[in-house]
Amino acid sequence: MQSSVLEIAGVSIQPGETRKIELPVGRLYTDASVAMPIYVKRGRRAGPTLFISAAVHGDELNGIAIIQRLIASKALNSLRGTLIAVPVVNVYGVISHSRYLPDRRDLNRSFPGSKKGSLAARMANMFLEEIVSKCDYGIDFHTGAIHRSNLPQIRANLDDEETAAMARAFGVPVLLNSDVRDGSLRGCAAERGVKTLLYEAGEALRFDELCIRAGERGTINVLRHLGMLPKSRSRKTALIEPVVARTSAWERATDSGFVQYHKELGDRVKKQELLATIRDPFGTVLADVRSRYEGIIIGKQNIPLAQEGEAMFHIAYFHQPDDVVGGIEQLQDLLPDEALN
Repeated sequence: MQSSVLEIAGVSIQPGETRKIELPVGRLYTDASVAMPIYVKRGRRAGPTLFISAAVHGDELNGIAIIQRLIASKALNSLRGTLIAVPVVNVYGVISHSRYLPDRRDLNRSFPGSKKGSLAARMANMFLEEIVSKCDYGIDFHTGAIHRSNLPQIRANLDDEETAAMARAFGVPVLLNSDVRDGSLRGCAAERGVKTLLYEAGEALRFDELCIRAGERGTINVLRHLGMLPKSRSRKTALIEPVVARTSAWERATDSGFVQYHKELGDRVKKQELLATIRDPFGTVLADVRSRYEGIIIGKQNIPLAQEGEAMFHIAYFHQPDDVVGGIEQLQDLLPDEALN
């Protein structure tokens, strides 16, 4: 059995126990309390501690569904070590359908925070101290912004060997070597020695079934990779061989107008290939949006309207785009019938 007692928000969780905890984060104007829901499952046998978190941005909901399904999964009955699941980090944002906190700050730019700073700083500091600092590894679930969708992808420091191995184990077609941003959860976790993946998939304020299934399956894969779950004997769990992208960039609108899209999320594009056409209200073509380089579309604006300078297509650049297209098709084949329970 694991020997150490884990304490979160003053609640002690023994090896072999499963607890649901409410971590107080503040109060509303009405004096109603606001709490962050936390699920902790500890195996009887020793192993690593992994946190999984969703809705750091309050309008990014796919991760909530992923964590809900993981909590219900029978696979966790064989857990070694400890899983700390936080399905709603930014409680205020989820309530108001907003990316931000009531003080208009971005929680994922507010780490490490402080106990006496802004609301965002206080929440960031509390999450870092109560959750992240007690873990060895982490997976943070995100989506694209409102009216933008992201292809299922892992963003991580792929120059770190252990983190890169986790990213490959997750099993999505694209791995993006991504520098950490100032104030981000992933960056502060790394500074504390907590190896963390960021899973991006889907669109804000929407549930996307493929993205949810891929996130659930990917987390189970990582748990198996870390030795927290037994290795699977099913042939269907064979890992997708991902392609690593070292750089990415947004193609932006050169004019304002109505958009006709010619390419979709996950499409391979060649240099100077036509991505979209922008027209005025009468249908006159104002501009063609073309890819500057060869790559794959990992993010795309969905609304058929564009302002000049607005980001429209996020393209990852690498040398083997055909492999990525195959990986997406493999992901679609694997997920519909695969039982994680």
